[in-house]
Amino acid sequence: MLIAAIVGAGAAAFAYTAGWLSPERLTPSKLVDALTPPSGPPLGHRRNHAKGICFTGLFEANGAGAALSRAQVFSQGQYPVLGRFNLGTPDPNAADAMERVRGLGLRIATPDGQEWRSAMIDLPFFPVATPQGFYELLVASGSKEPDAMKNFAAAHPEIAAFGAWAKSAPWTASYAEERFNSLNSFVFTDGSDAEHVVRWSLLPAAAPVDVAPEDLAKRGADFLNQDITERVAAGPQRWTMTVTVANPGDPTADPSKAWPADRRTIEVGTLVVQKIEAEADGPCRDINFDPTVLPAGIKTSDDPFPAARSAAYSISYNRRTAEAASYPRTTPGAKP
Repeated sequence: MLIAAIVGAGAAAFAYTAGWLSPERLTPSKLVDALTPPSGPPLGHRRNHAKGICFTGLFEANGAGAALSRAQVFSQGQYPVLGRFNLGTPDPNAADAMERVRGLGLRIATPDGQEWRSAMIDLPFFPVATPQGFYELLVASGSKEPDAMKNFAAAHPEIAAFGAWAKSAPWTASYAEERFNSLNSFVFTDGSDAEHVVRWSLLPAAAPVDVAPEDLAKRGADFLNQDITERVAAGPQRWTMTVTVANPGDPTADPSKAWPADRRTIEVGTLVVQKIEAEADGPCRDINFDPTVLPAGIKTSDDPFPAARSAAYSISYNRRTAEAASYPRTTPGAKP
């Protein structure tokens, strides 16, 4: 069961931190293929995090982020947001209680015509240190060799920390109670051209309530979508965005290593979710939450994962749009 949890959560996470696709070892297509479940690809859907629900709202910047980045998104004000809550699974019909990883895709637009796209998950760190390592994890998990996972773990000892998290981390019954993390490192450039290597997180205003997995299973297959729909209908849901700044020597290219808790952290604003819409006809249906779509003042770091995520997301996007006729639509004549 623990191995299944590690592989399942790792596969979900990799859709988020897809890894550097070294041409001599991996290609985007090969990697996306490796995420395909035995039952086949979910035609018309994202190749992972296939189950989701759209939201719209605002990002309320408090102005504090301007100390780190000259991007307009950090200037005090309100900016429109389009996003997607999702589950880390390639099965769009998966039961919510069976999926360990939850995610949030986000697009913030600013009046200067720029966008900041991000895809976050609730994991505190990535399962393995390199994209090649993740691919080897997928291969090992699907192997019939009895020692495949044992040999993989020996070659990638960082998986032990992730295994401990997968076994012991609490579950909640709501997207509104989740902390979502960027995991990957980016570079913020301020108005003086000084650079700051950062990671960011969204911290929920709703207090997390631990729920046993067996109790979650009693709530129905779609309790997460139902819960967030009801909560937002009753009132906007909020998350505080915090940006954590690396110290010299902190690992910036390895998302399997969390930074120490004492690092400088700045609250830069609040995500306000104001409306929920079903994905089939919703505004997030055709959005690719490519993490390399960044405004001036934010750029990628020495972390190779965002570029690879972009490549893998592109393959997934092209495949699902080519299969649009297979995507279920709730309104006759609605666009796929």
